[in-house]
Amino acid sequence: TAGNPKAPAKKIRVFDFDDTLARSNSQVLYEMPDGKTGKLNATQFAERSGQLESQGAVFDFSEFSKVVDGKKGPVFKAIENIVAKRGAEDVFILTARPADAAGPIKQFMDALGVKLPIENIVGLGDGKAQAKARWITGKAAEGYNDFLFVDDAYKNVKAVKEALEVFDVKSKTQQAKVAFASKDLS
Repeated sequence: TAGNPKAPAKKIRVFDFDDTLARSNSQVLYEMPDGKTGKLNATQFAERSGQLESQGAVFDFSEFSKVVDGKKGPVFKAIENIVAKRGAEDVFILTARPADAAGPIKQFMDALGVKLPIENIVGLGDGKAQAKARWITGKAAEGYNDFLFVDDAYKNVKAVKEALEVFDVKSKTQQAKVAFASKDLS
């Protein structure tokens, strides 16, 4: 969909962190009401957090707030190119990790040469697709009208795509896959 041709483009570029910009061994720990405990990696957390929560799971994000054994993910080059070309002002990392993960994520990104303002690293503390969709529609309400959203979880891509269809904005949503890393996103 094309936005209002009279409105100047106000671009926003939003990237998921885990399995998109980075790969890490950070885990979410959980305990069920019956005392059973478990660990989820970022992908499993995205897929299963809603279901586990409805069954009474209590999550422990202490490890998920850190970037454990972090490495570049499949779409790292894209954020690197965008920040080099346009600056970091309208580039965001939107993650299901808790808000206190912003510091460690910033350190990880800074060390690799991509310097985003800490306020552009948003930890929702929520693995549900609607949480990302709500945040994105809030940005449309702030006047952003040209969106790029990249996430490895299909449910998040789908939720954001559907949420943006309501607005008169230009949008491109993409599922991050390893094969896709070689393409330039700018």
